[in-house]
Amino acid sequence: QLVESGGGLVQAGDSLRLSCAASIQTFTDLYMGWFRQAPGKEREFVASIGWSGTDDYYEDSVKGRFFISRDNVNHMVYLQMNSLKSEDTAIYYCAGDLNWGRLVHGINDYWGQGTQVTVSS
Repeated sequence: QLVESGGGLVQAGDSLRLSCAASIQTFTDLYMGWFRQAPGKEREFVASIGWSGTDDYYEDSVKGRFFISRDNVNHMVYLQMNSLKSEDTAIYYCAGDLNWGRLVHGINDYWGQGTQVTVSS
């Protein structure tokens, strides 16, 4: 129900935009977000956005570099990633839930399969 795309191999300092296509009828009611999991590490929260497209919230290490947005007409969520660093290398997952608290703690109802982002230094 959530399908990510847009990952790839880039160099440090480059930009990349991830997309998430949602086939969920209640999409416009959901808080949506992005998580990532680096090799050997636990999955961590990256960013979230409210149902209206406002109330975006970011993990500290990506503030000012990553920007989340959504298109409620086409049921899409995006993550614009700028000034990428090698430590941003991870599998990125799209996620959604009716409850923001559940979403940011990773206990949400909806998950995508992930897309790999590799940043070479």
